[in-house]
Amino acid sequence: MKKYDVTGIGNALVDIEFKTNDQFFADNGVEKGLMTLVDEERQNALMQVINTAEAKKQCGGSAGNTVIAVSQFGGKAFYCCKVANDELGHFYMKDMEDSGVDNNLTLETLAEGVTGKCLVMVTEDAERTMNTFLGITQAYSIADVDEEAIKNSQYLYIEGYLITSENGKAAMLHAKRVAEENGVKVAITFSDPAMVKYFREPFVDVLGEGVDMLFANEEEAMLFTGKDNLLEAREELKKYAKHFVITQGKNGAIIFDGDTFIDIEPYATEAIDTNGAGDMFAGAFMFGITNGHSYASSGKLASMASSKIVSQFGPRLAWHEAKDILTRLNPS
Repeated sequence: MKKYDVTGIGNALVDIEFKTNDQFFADNGVEKGLMTLVDEERQNALMQVINTAEAKKQCGGSAGNTVIAVSQFGGKAFYCCKVANDELGHFYMKDMEDSGVDNNLTLETLAEGVTGKCLVMVTEDAERTMNTFLGITQAYSIADVDEEAIKNSQYLYIEGYLITSENGKAAMLHAKRVAEENGVKVAITFSDPAMVKYFREPFVDVLGEGVDMLFANEEEAMLFTGKDNLLEAREELKKYAKHFVITQGKNGAIIFDGDTFIDIEPYATEAIDTNGAGDMFAGAFMFGITNGHSYASSGKLASMASSKIVSQFGPRLAWHEAKDILTRLNPS
C-alpha cells in the first residue's frame, strides 16, 4: 500500500475569482477565454479596477485544484509546489492544509519573493478568462520536487503549465523519471490549448515513450495531434499514452481504457462558471482509478463532479458536496 494515491507537481497560485463582463475586457485590453501570463505591474493595474471585496480567494493552480479534489473525495494526496514568504504564501499553506493535502511547504524554508496570483474573470456566458502572474512559482525547479512523496504514491500527476520555462520542464522530466524508476504511474494534463499551441515540442519531449494517463480537452487533443477531427486525434493519442481522457464540455467525455473507448455522458446542469471544471474532472477521475473504481465508474464520478463545479462560482466543491456525489454514485 502506498501512502498517497496521487502526488501532484505544478504551479502554486492564489486564485482571485470575480464576475465581470465583456465591456471590462474591452476597456482593459483583456483577451477573453484564454490564460494569459502577465507581469506584476499589469496584474496590479487590473486589481485596481476590480471589486476585490466581492472576489473569491482560494489556493489554486491547475494541479493544486486536482489534488484537492482527490482529497475531498477521500483520497490521499501530496502537492509539490513553491510559494513565497509573504501574506499570500502563508494563506496558500493554510488553505492547502485545511484541504487535507500534504505538501512540501514549511514556514522555515519559504524563500523571499512574491507568491503567484491568478485573476479568474468569469462572464455571464460561464466562460473563464485568466490573467496569471506566476511570481515565485516561475522559479519552480527540480529542487521543489519531493522524490519521497512520488515514490510513495500510486500516481504522479504533472501539470502542463510547467512547460513554459526550462526549469519547469526540467522538473517535469525529473519527476517523471523518479516515478518510472520506482514503479509509479505517470499522468499528465495539457492544461490549456495555448500550452499545446506554443509548446508542443517540449510536451513531446516530456511525454517521451509515453505516459500511463493523459488528460486533454477536445481542442487540445486536436492541436497536439494536428488532426482536424476527434476520431483521428484519439487514435493518434494512443502513441503517447496508454490511457487517456478527452473532455468535451457539455458533451461529456471520452475515455480510452487501453482497449476500448468509453463514452461518458454529461450531467444536465446550468453552467455559470467553467473555472476548474477540467481540474475537477481529473481529480475525481484520479481518485476513482486509485481507489478501486473502473474507468467507466471513475468517468461517471468525474462527470458528476465537473457538472456540479460549473453550476456554481469557484473551482472547488464543499466537502459535503463531494460526499453527496459519492453517495449518488454508490448508494448504500
